[in-house]
Amino acid sequence: MNIERVWVKNFRLLSDVELDLESSSTLIVGRNNSGKTSLSEVIKRFLNSETPFFPIEDFSLCCHDSFCNALDEHLKKKNPEEVRKLIPAIELKIRGSYKDHKDKMGPAAPFVIDIDPNSYEIIVIVRFALKEGQLENFFEECKQSDLDNADRSELMRKLGEQIKACYSTSVLAVDPNDSSNHKEVDFASLKRLIKTDFICAQRGLDDITSRESNVLAKVLEKLFTNANTELSDKEDQQIARDLRDAVSHIQSGIDSGFIDQLENLMPALESFGYPGLGDQELRTETNLEVTKLLSNFTKVKYVGRNGVALPESYNGLGIRNLIYMLFQIYGFHKSYRSEQVKPSAHLVFIEEPEAHLHPQMQEVFIRKLTELSTNWQKPNDPWSVQFVVSTHSSHIANESGFESIRYFLNYGDTSSDRKAKVKDLRKGLKDTPQKTRNFVHEYLTLTRCDLFFADKAILVEGLSERLILPIVIRKLEEESEITNNLTSQYLTIMEVGGAYAQNFFDLLKFLELPSLVVTDIDSVGGTERRKCTVSKGTATSNSCIKSWFDGDKNLTPKDLISKSQEKKIKEKIRISYQIPEKGQGACGRSFEDAFMLANKEKFKLDNVVEDKLEETALEEAGKLKKSDFALKYSIRDKQWLVPLYISEGLAWLSDFDSKT
Repeated sequence: MNIERVWVKNFRLLSDVELDLESSSTLIVGRNNSGKTSLSEVIKRFLNSETPFFPIEDFSLCCHDSFCNALDEHLKKKNPEEVRKLIPAIELKIRGSYKDHKDKMGPAAPFVIDIDPNSYEIIVIVRFALKEGQLENFFEECKQSDLDNADRSELMRKLGEQIKACYSTSVLAVDPNDSSNHKEVDFASLKRLIKTDFICAQRGLDDITSRESNVLAKVLEKLFTNANTELSDKEDQQIARDLRDAVSHIQSGIDSGFIDQLENLMPALESFGYPGLGDQELRTETNLEVTKLLSNFTKVKYVGRNGVALPESYNGLGIRNLIYMLFQIYGFHKSYRSEQVKPSAHLVFIEEPEAHLHPQMQEVFIRKLTELSTNWQKPNDPWSVQFVVSTHSSHIANESGFESIRYFLNYGDTSSDRKAKVKDLRKGLKDTPQKTRNFVHEYLTLTRCDLFFADKAILVEGLSERLILPIVIRKLEEESEITNNLTSQYLTIMEVGGAYAQNFFDLLKFLELPSLVVTDIDSVGGTERRKCTVSKGTATSNSCIKSWFDGDKNLTPKDLISKSQEKKIKEKIRISYQIPEKGQGACGRSFEDAFMLANKEKFKLDNVVEDKLEETALEEAGKLKKSDFALKYSIRDKQWLVPLYISEGLAWLSDFDSKT
């Protein structure tokens, strides 16, 4: 069975989200505290726990109002059934398709309740909700004064205590064609249907301060446990038998010699002189177990030289992390194979695989993950595994295709409407031309952009802007020209060029990422549309500006200069291009000559007549090497003024609240 979609309600930031899963690997990306870990946690609680339980802290903040509304209705003696509907429940809904395995339904059979022969879907709902008949008990300790108190902490404390006794978990199979048709299924059937495994972010690889950490040996113990079952592969069973035989041989030696000598260390009880102890006889018994030998006394070492093997901890954390993850995945595969009845679906969650891995290794890991599972497939016995990988790595995100990325976005203020939404790039960019999608994906792959993890973004025209912009931001903050520090936010700066920035508009809008696009006015004039000063220009050659203003071919540089601030903003994106400095009429055509016009004295332009300013600045800028120019004014000489078009754009970006 292939799990196609999951829904989560009322769990932490995941107040109401849905997530489509790819048949092989799905990538979860997003900023910190956007709900990525909550997804794996709620699935682990529902599908791995024997008795799933959720304290009141796990309910989404928006549920607090629902609890209060339900209590208010209860105190007013309203219909109990209507009151129950107001009381929040934490819910996980799963939709799967068994179309490719319709002849081998197996554990999926109890969940198929529709009678449509052409339907091959199942829907499962797992709910942690108020038990039947527990409404009175749930609100037993609550009073009107708890509602009237602006601080609801006492009410939440009381309800938190009652949740332990009044809530329980149920499993429902739902007809995909008729949601009113459903039946309750036992929890054991759910566990047989979907197997879940987790590789958590905290893997204990660097725990070597007081003792050597042998995490790989512990994985070996799990591999042996799986092999030591009648349902495992024949080869694995033979290895387990050989291990037991080897230990049995050692046990014989211990029984014949070691125990006899050990007993000589024990004093005879009669030597203590207490009545009745003389007829008591003690003996020792030492038992060896393969599992204990593996977990407590077996160490994985790396082959060294001259008979000296290197401990597990002597290898780099990156290599150890990679080997550990591979061992774990292999162990999950073996565990799946050893199940008496193979689960219909197998979900493997991997958190932050990039830990300690260098960039190239991160890319290889995500690229090889699907290949790895394919290599372990067996004829007529597929491994129905789907990987869900959460990451903060731009290398892993950019190596994956857009269709596999699910972007978690945290929005709202700090009160009860704080929640996450999940955005599917496959759906979000479906109307973007394929050529543009391919370009953006290839560009992100080449530049290792971290758009998926940033709070805000700046797209710049060229090298000069990219090198000097961090210095610009610091200068403006030091001079208090921008109030909300951009340096304290997760800001990404991308060099995209004036000809390509518009290709990113759809992606930036989809990510709801506050962004500033810094580009050049690129004035051209004459019938041949040659480069010229802004005052002599009749058009712009900048495709980004043309796209921003909906392809208006009649736009002149004069029109662009006169555009209001509002015209330069579209939702969460603003465009900035050259405008005259305050008190000046001259306008730069590119970053370099605009920089000169903002710092006339430094470039000896203060004595140039107004009519010649643009032409002189443009001419001097043409003599510069852009990289040398940017490096000089970002490292050696920092005494200059920021061009107005950049300072205005950065002030807007600084003031923009990315949480709204």
